[in-house]
Amino acid sequence: MSARRVLPDLTIAPVREEDLPAILAIEATSFSAPWTEEMFRWELGQAGTSFAWVARQGDRVVGYLFTWVVAGECHINNVAVAPTSRGQGIGDALLRTGLTAALARGARTALLEVRASNHAAQALYARWGFAVAGRRRRYYSHPSEDALLMRCDDLAGALMRRGRALDSGAGPRL
Repeated sequence: MSARRVLPDLTIAPVREEDLPAILAIEATSFSAPWTEEMFRWELGQAGTSFAWVARQGDRVVGYLFTWVVAGECHINNVAVAPTSRGQGIGDALLRTGLTAALARGARTALLEVRASNHAAQALYARWGFAVAGRRRRYYSHPSEDALLMRCDDLAGALMRRGRALDSGAGPRL
């Protein structure tokens, strides 16, 4: 997938090796139990299954999304936006790109885990058609916390509805 310009100075493009230091910096400021460099490298090595994008404002990486597409389902493994860049629609842009690519690769549904306390992320996912489908007890560590399993059972419909809302300028941006 080639780079896609979504906001005046924002580009979404596949992750490159040289993006890893910036991804690691965002990861460290976004999560209490961040992924390691080895975890990200492993994800990038799973060709045909794992797909990853970065959001760039100019030359600066401001967000990323890592997904898997397996057996007709997209799993969102990791997504974050730099704290200073939140609230500008970058999360929406990453999800739109990743979910569109997943649909093109045969995904019909999508799922993810999110901390039970992360209400901002839950609201973003709900706008994309995700609903709580379960709870994974003590899924997260540092601190120990439950994960909500969120699922979107109609990926094509969600992309159409949310894409239309974004194109019309409606709704909050994260």
